[in-house]
Amino acid sequence: MISFEFLITSLIVVLIPGTGVLFTISTGLVQGRKASVYAALGCTAGIVPHLLATIFGLAAIMHTSALAFEVLKFAGVLYLFYLAVMTWKDKSGFEAQSLPTRSSALSLSTKAFLLNILNPKLTIFFLAFLPQFVKPETTSPLGDMLILSAVFMLMTFVVFVIYGLLAHGFRHSVMESRRVQMWLQKGFALTFAGLGVQLAVTQK
Repeated sequence: MISFEFLITSLIVVLIPGTGVLFTISTGLVQGRKASVYAALGCTAGIVPHLLATIFGLAAIMHTSALAFEVLKFAGVLYLFYLAVMTWKDKSGFEAQSLPTRSSALSLSTKAFLLNILNPKLTIFFLAFLPQFVKPETTSPLGDMLILSAVFMLMTFVVFVIYGLLAHGFRHSVMESRRVQMWLQKGFALTFAGLGVQLAVTQK
């Protein structure tokens, strides 16, 4: 059931930089290792609603309903623009911060969760991707889909954590250059905005 093709395809999908990867990397740079893990956890948790929507058939409804797709899509666009503006206006740069408290950890995880839950393409991805790896002769297609989804989510979490830890590894060199800090901050903001524009103009 968990084929080599599934693992390779999933790894490629997870490795492709997107909003979740960008948020995890920026969090690792700004707040450190633990914060990047919280961000990765939130991004991974954001997959669950899309998975449930796929399993219970809501994805099919959204796939055929232009209105439902557009509403969710533009909610995601607005959230990406919000992140872009907040990142651009942040005056603290990449100054060293204390390790996140329980509330800040919750805030980071929630932001990452919203980042993925407001991405309608993720639901469409699950709708088109997972069924291809569920064998027609299986006696439990739902169980197989849940197992494949669990593997995909575990892979997402591990890869995102690695991204965050790598970003933290470069953190000190970033701290030494205010110019690098400024360019990274503006770059993250523009990338969030660019992803928002890309999501806004894409069709189902």
